[in-house]
Amino acid sequence: MPQSDRTLRILSTSDIAGLKIGLTDVVSVVEEAYRALADGSSVTPPKLTVKPDDGRSVAYAMLGRDGAREVVAVKTSYKHGLKLDRDRQHYYTSLTLYDDTTGLPVAMMDCGRIGSLRTPAVSALLARECAPPDARTALVVGTGTQGRLALPFLLTTLPGLDRLLLSGTHPDGIRAVREQLETHAPGRELEVVTDLRGAAAEADIVLATAGPATPAAIEADWLGPGTLTVLVGHGIQPSTLHRADRVVATSAAQMKVTGTDMADADGAFPEVHAELPAVLAGRARGRTDPAERIFAYNSGLVVTDIALGHRFAELAIAQGLGTEVSLWQ
Repeated sequence: MPQSDRTLRILSTSDIAGLKIGLTDVVSVVEEAYRALADGSSVTPPKLTVKPDDGRSVAYAMLGRDGAREVVAVKTSYKHGLKLDRDRQHYYTSLTLYDDTTGLPVAMMDCGRIGSLRTPAVSALLARECAPPDARTALVVGTGTQGRLALPFLLTTLPGLDRLLLSGTHPDGIRAVREQLETHAPGRELEVVTDLRGAAAEADIVLATAGPATPAAIEADWLGPGTLTVLVGHGIQPSTLHRADRVVATSAAQMKVTGTDMADADGAFPEVHAELPAVLAGRARGRTDPAERIFAYNSGLVVTDIALGHRFAELAIAQGLGTEVSLWQ
């Protein structure tokens, strides 16, 4: 990729939105990033968090190095208006990439689409490694950004799923989920459920992607033997974690930073039995028994943003997209 020590290529939301990338490609890039982390060539220090006492906003800063692609990057994320309706919130996230072989900047980009693809890809990898044998039924709770691509990604790693359930309350969100499913898995049927407890009891995989204002609150005793519960946003109660037979996380440290609403009354978390990078590298097991109920925490790690962001940068630069800014002149 052409680079300069005087300019920085800026890739806007519209630049990124126009790039075509398959779900299989996304999953492959994300898995490669986790494997590089497991083998020690990647580094992802704990994220820094800033949140005022009144809870009006939250900001994160994440630095990392992807050893597979030899790229260093910084991701920032800022959301304001956490207690407001979604359309009144302000959310900005960006990723700045540097080539660690040449020492030159690659690009700075809006990270919105990267997150909307990376996160369900991680959930799909967790499902592939931790779902019960012969899983057939998946339940997605929530129809926001993460809920809309959840089922297409699950079908990418678990094509044997044949019953797809959705719990949601927003008509536009339900419509968007249907559209994404038809785009990526034409002809697959979607069941919109109103009896959440009954649906949870029938599901082999429960994927909680809802926003913080959701009324959904699945309890541990709603779940059958062998159920995998994956938490991305909200929609399940802390009992699903504390009464699980096995806990898997993308990062145990990250769970304690971003998953405080799942802690017990003393602010404590149960033991994490395995982390996803080690599972993907074959150094740990996701599931150890067909009947164990597993709780999986998907907090995301910046190495996956870096890897997918670099993939987008490759595609964008090959198409001549972006604006060169003389930042260092």
